Amino acid sequence: MSLPVYPLDPETMFIPYTDAKEIGAKLASSYQGKTPYDYGCFDNFLPADVVARVREEALALGAKDPENASGNEKLKMSFNPDIMPAYSKAVFHALSARPFIQFLEQMSGIKGLIPDPYYMGGGIHRSETGGFLSIHADFDHHRPMNLERRMNVLIYLNPDWKEEYGGAFEIWTDDMSEKVDSFAPVMNRMCCFSTGRDTMHGNPEPVNHPDGDPRLSIALYYYTATWVDGRTSQSTVFKQRPGAGDAKSNEALMRVVRDIVPPVVYRKSRGLLRRIRGR
Repeated sequence: MSLPVYPLDPETMFIPYTDAKEIGAKLASSYQGKTPYDYGCFDNFLPADVVARVREEALALGAKDPENASGNEKLKMSFNPDIMPAYSKAVFHALSARPFIQFLEQMSGIKGLIPDPYYMGGGIHRSETGGFLSIHADFDHHRPMNLERRMNVLIYLNPDWKEEYGGAFEIWTDDMSEKVDSFAPVMNRMCCFSTGRDTMHGNPEPVNHPDGDPRLSIALYYYTATWVDGRTSQSTVFKQRPGAGDAKSNEALMRVVRDIVPPVVYRKSRGLLRRIRGR
């Protein structure tokens, strides 16, 4: 879906409050009520010079050792906005400020969204040639702030990216019977979705740009103060696509442990669980 440029001033990073709310309200009917969960994809989302400059600064960071290398995740790395140059840092701050939050609230119907000042798992994401992230449902508890994860926002930074270059963002049903949608990570495309324990998504097709360009994106996660004490948190749950040769799913282990083991024991055993699934 093509969207008028989101009203972020390239120089000041100012977003008019009323404009942001109005755009969010207009998108509510297209975002809410989707199957298998609420999501949206919007092209030409930010002013072109904003995403071009963030891409330039992201590329200047270069590559680093991949994080969480396993059969489910390969050649993927992230950069916290705190280490970014001032311009990119200002963009992240604008996407964590009141107008953008209220845009998301109007669109999603989720009230009381809270940005993550820690950027846990967020920031700039970079995947090298051969990199991928298997289909999964995300962790759902922000432990330092005791918040519940509710929404993901991804803004892509890849000019002239084609479907055959891999790295498409995919949406799947929880039972993995159907790929519901797929979006190539093209420049200035924003994909967002409401998160839960069974919101299966990922970019499982390896990056394969003919010039060796990495797949780059802005990633931001939002929360609400609805976490209930005593609830057991969910770590990342991976699933296999039918007939795709993906790494073995960790769903049975992660969900059985989550549902049966007492929360205090589960929290202490998470390091062991990560080693078991090869992260």
